[in-house]
Amino acid sequence: MRDDTYRVRVHDGERWHAIDAEAGVNLRRLLLRHDLSPYTRWTEHANCGGRGLCATCGVRLEEGPPPDHWHDRLAERWGYPRLSCQITVDLSLTVRLLPEKRIWGGRE
Repeated sequence: MRDDTYRVRVHDGERWHAIDAEAGVNLRRLLLRHDLSPYTRWTEHANCGGRGLCATCGVRLEEGPPPDHWHDRLAERWGYPRLSCQITVDLSLTVRLLPEKRIWGGRE
């Protein structure tokens, strides 16, 4: 792996995937590019397009950066999923998709 790439481990609810990601890539875009959608079947097309407004692209981070978006700070405080659209890959991540969520992810 090059110095400007990071390993992103993603669990889709059934199995693990390993993705090598360039530094600075947006997590939501990376997931979609690798057919690992953070959305539900209801929100696949009805979402804000990654602007951090609808909270439908929530994922659980087991390993990753601290939150810096207002929603993610509240999500961490109250146990809700983090928004994949607001996470920049600048270190290795371990991500769990939430295949059982209806629209937004529930509390832990």
